[in-house]
Amino acid sequence: MDFSYTNEKNAQIILFLLKEHNIRHVIASPGTTNTALVSSMQQDPYFVMYSSVDERSAAYMACGLAAELGEPVVISCTGATASRNYLPGLTEAYYRKLPVLAITSMQALNKVGHLVAQTIDRSSMPADTVNLSVSLPIVKDSEDVWECEMKVNQAILELNRNGGGPVHINLPTTYSKPYSTKELPNYRVINRISTYDQLPNLEKNKLAVFVGSHKKWNEAETLALENFCELYDAVVFCDHTSGYYGKNRLLYSISAAQSLFSQKEFLPDILIHIGEVTGDYATKKMVGTEVWRISEDGEVRDPFRRLRYIFEMPEKHFFESYSAKKNNKTYFQRSINIVNSKNSYYTQLNKHLESTRSKIKALPFSNIWLASRMASHIPENSVIHFGILNSLRSWNFFELPSSVTAASNVGGFGIDGGLSSLVGASLANSDKLCFAVIGDLAFFYDINVLGNRHVGNNIRILLVNNGKGTEFRQYNHHAAYFGEAADEYVAAAGHFGNQSPKLVKDFATNLGYEYLSASSKEEFEATYERFITPKILDKPIIFEVFTDSAKESEALEQIQTLIASPKSKAKALIKETLGDSTVNSIKKIIRK
Repeated sequence: MDFSYTNEKNAQIILFLLKEHNIRHVIASPGTTNTALVSSMQQDPYFVMYSSVDERSAAYMACGLAAELGEPVVISCTGATASRNYLPGLTEAYYRKLPVLAITSMQALNKVGHLVAQTIDRSSMPADTVNLSVSLPIVKDSEDVWECEMKVNQAILELNRNGGGPVHINLPTTYSKPYSTKELPNYRVINRISTYDQLPNLEKNKLAVFVGSHKKWNEAETLALENFCELYDAVVFCDHTSGYYGKNRLLYSISAAQSLFSQKEFLPDILIHIGEVTGDYATKKMVGTEVWRISEDGEVRDPFRRLRYIFEMPEKHFFESYSAKKNNKTYFQRSINIVNSKNSYYTQLNKHLESTRSKIKALPFSNIWLASRMASHIPENSVIHFGILNSLRSWNFFELPSSVTAASNVGGFGIDGGLSSLVGASLANSDKLCFAVIGDLAFFYDINVLGNRHVGNNIRILLVNNGKGTEFRQYNHHAAYFGEAADEYVAAAGHFGNQSPKLVKDFATNLGYEYLSASSKEEFEATYERFITPKILDKPIIFEVFTDSAKESEALEQIQTLIASPKSKAKALIKETLGDSTVNSIKKIIRK
């Protein structure tokens, strides 16, 4: 049969993913805004179609059909009050956990509230009518495609999750014609795998585990990941908030951050994602074809834009299950041969990492230089908290002792609360040293906590005071476009004493802190050993180090250009010569 689909991308994504998730039964009600979807379904023999003029009846029909078949049923209606008539049937489906997918079509979402005929607000559904409600954009670019893929997969997966239930999708239309798409494009399918489901095959040449910020690991969890890495020759990409110090661990940020080097040959085939938000923006780019996310919450989280599977299970269960699959004699011997090989994935990446580190030369006086001098000397069994962005990034370039645990407020990723989190952590054990590395804006933002009467002598604060939000003055930051003008409002320079040598000193000493300071490498070298002494002293310490924003940027550029590949270096040179706007214009011409 010769048939055509709508050219509207958001509807195409729904059609493609319904088919990929084996959903075929549809009850359609008449209307204009749902013509693109319904007419496309009508021409595709895959779908089993039924008609119902009354939307209230259609929703109840879907309840009966879904209950009888034991599988999802789609209902489709147009704008105006049509969708309101779904509510009684969706309420029934909600309390009976029936997988009814209500797709309510409409005009563009931006018309809501502007007295446009047949356009009503569906942004809020009654709590006991659907388990999830999403609104799709009209697709204009790749960002809209990604959003549609995520939301449609999320909606479909929710139909059978936790016992199942109804789900709602708002689908805007542009009334596009003609219907000339002969074959649906491929869109990304995401599947959720639970503890008792059959596990997909994992036979790829290069596997990596990416660990975001993570709760403390216990011995059994570490062992499960170690065994998995040995059997599959997998590497574990970590930053300081990851907390993993087992086998095949790579603190890879310094290599991943090389802006003039192509990482293509080192990218994994599959990246296994565990943990939560990461502040390691550089290593986050080490993603290949697809990502497998493991999390007990089972939610659709796609920071890498490559999500393929969600494993709704404990990480330990995942790693042990895959190790058990491979742990027979044939596979085990093959795995041992791979790991022992000089060409193993871990060996290649570790060699590259060591080579990158060996290129580090004298760095300017900066947060990065401080990290290079102090990271390995933080006392054993200490805790260290990092301010977001510059401090965390700077210290992620260098190894801490394996017994040191690290944290950063990367959950909400704001500058507020860094010192308060440190104080809270220090209360757990007054005999454990608790360090912080924090910039001046974040320090002053949370300064009140330093007067808290529970502050103990186990606290050590390294204040890197460059007199502004130095992140906004880095050579590669978006705000660098404005140069010195960025200081006034974007980088918020000149506040809090404008690098006053007395402000923090007087504040700290009046509150009973020991105060140290340095404004150069020489002053630092003469002072820092007191700050990192492993003995708990009779006072908490604030060590204020005054740096220059220009040197901070210089240090970052130096550390991120240690090595270069010819192609990447050439691209950077062209971009620097022609400028961003010219390069973007050329790209558009080439695409055409």
